[in-house]
Amino acid sequence: MGEHFGVIDESLNPDLDDIAAAYLDRDAQFVLAECRGQLAGTGALIAEGEGIGRLVRVSVAPWYRRRGLARAIVFHLIDLARERGYRRLLVETNDDWVDAIGLYRACGFGAVTQRDGEMHFSLDLD
Repeated sequence: MGEHFGVIDESLNPDLDDIAAAYLDRDAQFVLAECRGQLAGTGALIAEGEGIGRLVRVSVAPWYRRRGLARAIVFHLIDLARERGYRRLLVETNDDWVDAIGLYRACGFGAVTQRDGEMHFSLDLD
């Protein structure tokens, strides 16, 4: 995020201060991808409502991009969502984050709305 926006606003991202409390303690799935002992990527699946999940914090380190890792993380999270019985997945990103928009579209998500500088996507799992 800091790379894309130039700065990370800590007040808007309190989950980054304590990943365990923000995700693991809430029965979410938080996945890490490692390459040669270094963190290469992340992603999380959280419950959004009855039968609905949300993907958050999908990110890949700059040195490991364009190798299919982000796609692998998203597809892994989709599989986890199906295992949990979710019927629908949601994800959002900034409407100017072209790479993220392309990723979600390539993984089968369809745009639902665009507002306030954000793109909202949905994927039916049935």
